[in-house]
Amino acid sequence: MTLTYDDIAEQQADIVRLLLHHIHAPLPDGRFIRGVLPSPSPVAGVRIVTGPQRASFPGDLMVWEIPLRTIDDPEELAGANDVLGLVRALNTGTQIFTSSRVDTVMGMTLIHVDPAQVAPVGPGERDNAFTILRTLTSPWTEEQPDPRLRGFLLQGPDRMRLYADHEEDTDVVAADVRLSGALTALLAALPSLVEEVERTVPGDIGDPHCSRLIDLTDW
Repeated sequence: MTLTYDDIAEQQADIVRLLLHHIHAPLPDGRFIRGVLPSPSPVAGVRIVTGPQRASFPGDLMVWEIPLRTIDDPEELAGANDVLGLVRALNTGTQIFTSSRVDTVMGMTLIHVDPAQVAPVGPGERDNAFTILRTLTSPWTEEQPDPRLRGFLLQGPDRMRLYADHEEDTDVVAADVRLSGALTALLAALPSLVEEVERTVPGDIGDPHCSRLIDLTDW
């Protein structure tokens, strides 16, 4: 079976769901996951953003672009635990990368990761405990909410960018929200809000991870 971008999008969304708790659980070097970004189409990958827990400047953040196609079988996609194992290894000790693998995106340093050059760090006792507890309290289901969360980026105090697609359309819409806003009302209205084209921020938003951006910070 040949993998399509729909398959990549679905895997990106699954990875987001399984890595969310790591905005609180530190990586080996004391940094945290600050975002999970959908790699722009047609790249078969995911971008993991790491940095200090209270980072407020893009320069404090690192973006790791990790291919989702596995080395052994190009038709098999890496899962959340595979991605997390690589991110943990990359955030252990000092890492050196050739200039050809270093780039920038949205003011953040972007590293194109070669999984063949990284020995992943496997899950520990706390990871397995979390897996058991999460499974018992929130059983896994392949059916995702609509809109489907494809990524997020914690941008600093009281601000987060959500990346979502809608009704089986893999075209990603980003939405900036305030963390101190009326969250219950916002979540209830989000499916319709992402469809309101008039909320689109005009001009070049400088974000390659979405087709358009809507501003919900004053909602």
